[in-house]
Amino acid sequence: MQASTHARPTFVLVHGAFANSFSFAPLQAELALLGHRSAAVDLPGHGFAATYTRAYQAPQDPEGLATAPGSIKGVTLADNAAHLIGFLERARRNGPVILVAHSRGGVTATAAANARPDLIDRIVYVSAWCPVVLDVGDYYAEPEMAGVDAASLALAMAGNPAELGLLRVNFRTADRNALAALRAAFLADGTDEEFLAFLNTFQPDENLDAGTSADRARAATWGRIPKSFVRLADDASMPLAMQDRLIREGDELTPDNPYDVRTLAGSHLKWLVDPAPAARVLDEIAELTVRAAG
Repeated sequence: MQASTHARPTFVLVHGAFANSFSFAPLQAELALLGHRSAAVDLPGHGFAATYTRAYQAPQDPEGLATAPGSIKGVTLADNAAHLIGFLERARRNGPVILVAHSRGGVTATAAANARPDLIDRIVYVSAWCPVVLDVGDYYAEPEMAGVDAASLALAMAGNPAELGLLRVNFRTADRNALAALRAAFLADGTDEEFLAFLNTFQPDENLDAGTSADRARAATWGRIPKSFVRLADDASMPLAMQDRLIREGDELTPDNPYDVRTLAGSHLKWLVDPAPAARVLDEIAELTVRAAG
């Protein structure tokens, strides 16, 4: 079925690390109230496919949590991209698609855009990784990330990633220092109740593969797609300086197709906890996309 270029677009939402489609529900409600259709994807090993071992329940079993196998072991970025492409193919039957990625979800969105730019009418990064010059892991050694507290996840880490074949974080920890570090990194502008509520939407396991140089944005494919970047002004886990660097590198790669840049106040997760402002920005981006197609 050929998609109509005059139909209202569908927002396809891609979560970040340790997250899932559940965290997008409040944003989807706001988008629906503005008249927009949206679909939130669970990448492989996420959502109801995630592993919640009994050792993660209360009372917790730290030794069991450190050694229990997880379903996300062996999942690769290629797996994530293939899953997202299948999702995009189905969404595209109903008309234009705006792909919205948050945080680490930007790596998967970029890989999908490299492979199938024909399925995406606009790609939106919300404080999300879009590697251009370096691999994602290498960006963490750059000056723009110098102020990021790398210990925020390490304090709650469970098990050895090399032995488990995955990353595991105990988000149900009672360690006050670990909780304080996580809050400072992700939702310093939220209440204690909002922070703990969001923490309980996280899953403990994440895959290890964040891509290589082959998965960086490519001018010939990714670079053909109109793109927006929504900066989160108070993000402590991806500082504004790094967001601006990614925007600059993307613009240098495709100078004839620069980012449309928007800015929201708030931390890495605040736009999902209080989604009305983000929904209004996405509504504006949808109108921009419709006008460009018409």
